[in-house]
Amino acid sequence: MNKREGEGCPRKNADAAQDRDVSGNPASPVIAVFKVFQQELDTKHDKYERLVKISRDVTIESKRTIFLLHRVNSVPDAEDVLREADAKLDGVRQKIGQIAEELRGDDIYQFHRAFTPGIQEYVEAMSFLHYIRHRSLISLEEINARLVFMRTERVDPEGSAEALPPGAQVLTFQVTPSDYLLGVADLTGELMRMCISSVGNGDIDTPFQLSQFLRQIHDGFSYIGNTGPYEVSKKLHTLRQSLGKVEDACYTLRVRGSEIPKHMLADVFSSRTTLIDPEEGVV
Repeated sequence: MNKREGEGCPRKNADAAQDRDVSGNPASPVIAVFKVFQQELDTKHDKYERLVKISRDVTIESKRTIFLLHRVNSVPDAEDVLREADAKLDGVRQKIGQIAEELRGDDIYQFHRAFTPGIQEYVEAMSFLHYIRHRSLISLEEINARLVFMRTERVDPEGSAEALPPGAQVLTFQVTPSDYLLGVADLTGELMRMCISSVGNGDIDTPFQLSQFLRQIHDGFSYIGNTGPYEVSKKLHTLRQSLGKVEDACYTLRVRGSEIPKHMLADVFSSRTTLIDPEEGVV
């Protein structure tokens, strides 16, 4: 009876097997295999946590860049703000280079959930800066073209890297189409805020330009429909809200713009946007 109880207790069996290993007897092949699995999982979890921390830094710096870009309409020299934003985004790209370093030799989709929030925020900041300068939407190819890094080479000195400097290797990071779409969807909220602030500064033309641009983005997302990633369909609701607020501002400017003093337009728009139910979309 006691022997069967001992055999039915996995903990006692594991402790006994561990004692046999410590005492110098040959280890069980099954335990040896599972120790290898343990090391692989620990390594993967450690890498995942490092990527989460880097992604958090990318998110913070990208948000600071977006806050900086909102000052473009309220400063005398906008080019100074744009140059400062470029410098901040260069620092963000160095962080993304660390992500590329961590993912070297691995499948990025194993760790995609760890760094996707930061990449989406970076796409939002880059597309916002590009729109302010060129009044157009940056493409996925243009974003990926800037994510090329030089890193210390890990291969043998006798390896095939003749065209590169000694001890260096080119690393690239490819933003996935889903991260690009989600970042562009978040961009619409920043453009809506830019619309309201530009009216407060007396700029009457920008809201109509933003309205047309947002309508084009909305039409593009409508073509995707339910065939795209699940997160895209969720953010389409927020996109419609931003478009509705901008179109409402344009309607007010066109119909009542001559009745309301320019210094009061921003207050009128702010009060009108609060009346829009956040749970209702724009048809």
